[in-house]
Amino acid sequence: MARLVVAFAASAALCAHGAARAETPRAAVEGELTGDLRAAIARAVGESDKPISSRFEARRRAREAAENAIAVLRSEGYYAYEVEPDVGEAEPPAAVVKVTPGPRFTIAEPTIEWVATPPSPEVQASGEAVMGLATGQPGRAADVIGAEGRIVAAAQKRGYADVAPVPRQVIVDHADKTVRPTFRIDSGPLVRLNGMEVIGGERTKRPWLNQMAPWRPGEVYDPEDVGELERRLLDTGVYDSVTVSLAPPERTTPEGLRPVVVSLVDRAPRTIELGASYSTSEGVGADARWTRYNTFGRADTLSIAVRASDIDSRLVAEATLPHWRRAQQTLKSAAAIYDVKTDAYDETGFGVRADVQRRFFKTSYITLGGSLDYSETAEKQTKLLTPLGRDLWTAAVLAAASLDRSDDPLDPKRGWRLEVRAEPTYITGDDSLAYLKVQTQGSIYMPFGPRARTVLAARGKVGAMIGGSVPEVPASRRFYAGGGGSVRGYAYQAIGPRLADNTPQGGASVLEASFEVRQRIGQRWGVVAFIDGGAVGDRQFPAGDDFSAGVGLGVRYDLGFGPIRADIAIPLDKREGDAAFQIYLSIGQSF
Repeated sequence: MARLVVAFAASAALCAHGAARAETPRAAVEGELTGDLRAAIARAVGESDKPISSRFEARRRAREAAENAIAVLRSEGYYAYEVEPDVGEAEPPAAVVKVTPGPRFTIAEPTIEWVATPPSPEVQASGEAVMGLATGQPGRAADVIGAEGRIVAAAQKRGYADVAPVPRQVIVDHADKTVRPTFRIDSGPLVRLNGMEVIGGERTKRPWLNQMAPWRPGEVYDPEDVGELERRLLDTGVYDSVTVSLAPPERTTPEGLRPVVVSLVDRAPRTIELGASYSTSEGVGADARWTRYNTFGRADTLSIAVRASDIDSRLVAEATLPHWRRAQQTLKSAAAIYDVKTDAYDETGFGVRADVQRRFFKTSYITLGGSLDYSETAEKQTKLLTPLGRDLWTAAVLAAASLDRSDDPLDPKRGWRLEVRAEPTYITGDDSLAYLKVQTQGSIYMPFGPRARTVLAARGKVGAMIGGSVPEVPASRRFYAGGGGSVRGYAYQAIGPRLADNTPQGGASVLEASFEVRQRIGQRWGVVAFIDGGAVGDRQFPAGDDFSAGVGLGVRYDLGFGPIRADIAIPLDKREGDAAFQIYLSIGQSF
């Protein structure tokens, strides 16, 4: 496995080196140019891996380069340019484009002309506000086009669904070196919404679908409402495709209302999923899941899952009711039988749980729930090192919040994430104890360079138990650290206090931190250097001697939807029983 990681890294480096050596500019760019303008022209001219074979080929490339340079100059506001294609005298011949950009033209007197019936004064004012063009700024074509798009979007947002631009008028005045844009916009009529017209989705009850609309008949059209309805239906996971669109103008009712057309394609009513896994620290595992969709006609999901592995084996039945009682609110309930065998403890039992998850915005959630478990736990005592069996009933309440402001769930390059959990817990049976378990985890992603090919990523986690201590809290409820999703370089549960026979004890507090430098190489490959650190303590905050760290390197290969990763890490605080290194294979970045 270690050879595989090295081979991945070597292949990525060779691919990147070979690509850089083979490609050369299609034509040389000459002239007094600013750095940004020269770079933009060079990108437009492009590169080639084929050498020039004749002067005819060189002239052809020079003419193409001149056309590309002119397009860049005009788009950047340089209209008094001089561009000359040429061929060098040396052998082999070289394509050359000589560029004199001239002065940069500036914006002057940008105006909006509303054709046909103008919209309300409020909409006209919003168009002026979002146009974003100021007299004297560079006359870039992209800025002019972007301004037109913002004007149209502002009118749509305020109910003018059919707004459309009429060909704009842009006067380029060489006398005073200005660009005068006039945006001509046809707003169309103000649109008010009716109910939904549903096509397909025969297994879903229509009254439930009607409750999903985030508007009431008669309200003014807002494109965000149409998009939100599509998100709500896609979030259920019971449809292969969802399309939501405003009906055409001719479908307007006598009351002046426009329906919204919803097209649904049901996914197969049942699916079976099979999976397998292997880890050097967690052993072999196999999974199977049977799922049935839309049993009750309200986008519900019922599933039965079986997992068998060296560490964790369980049978779980789960029911999910999306948009329960109100939109963006999901009820999940489950019952499970489980058998867990780890180095720290063995636990057999059954339990039930239920929680309600409320979505705010696109990627923010609040969860409230509860669980009840009966378990038989065998864990070693600190002094005797003999298994201590406890039969316990455990009741817990969950309150959690999650915010995700990153740009990609599997390969984030910018943004941040934050999760907070609090679990008041009461244990009864052979022992009685009430305590509060709290933990929070956050990560941040900072890109460098215009294409974000270098990303600095950092993660932190803090957790503690209030009112509970070791060994009062059962081993299965304590904090642990170590492994692929925690501190790499160490086995699962390997960080923190251990008994005299090297059995992980777990703790009442946890602290973790990770730092990664992610570098993209070529189109698909990437490499990562990382350092992870963590501590598990038997008090409410870990002490310095509880801390362990690991360092390593990784390789990434982009599959299109996300990267596959291979990491190799070594422990910096190696203790008895720790391996010299650990290898991790998975999909997605480590955090």
